[in-house]
Amino acid sequence: MNIKKMMQQAQKMQEQMLKAQEDLGKKTVTATAGGGKVTVVANGGGDVLSIKISPEVVDPQDVEMLEEVVLTAVRKAIEEGRALASSEMGKLTGGMGLPPGLGF
Repeated sequence: MNIKKMMQQAQKMQEQMLKAQEDLGKKTVTATAGGGKVTVVANGGGDVLSIKISPEVVDPQDVEMLEEVVLTAVRKAIEEGRALASSEMGKLTGGMGLPPGLGF
């Protein structure tokens, strides 16, 4: 096995992974909760980009319900962003099963 060739392949894969991470930051997922009354947009990097709340769900007498709906939508958006990242990185690694800490 040629060590130099292996190192070149590893470097190429690293460059591809960095590019993929950059691209993931530009891709978005949208999650809703409360029957579409709360919408959260996140990117493939796991960052929440926006939260939209329908005025009809805002009830000063039931702030707890609004908090729960927002939290649910945020969790869904982050989960979908992680799934997107995992899918995109899986394409690069070819499902080679990276060790813990190196996976995405």
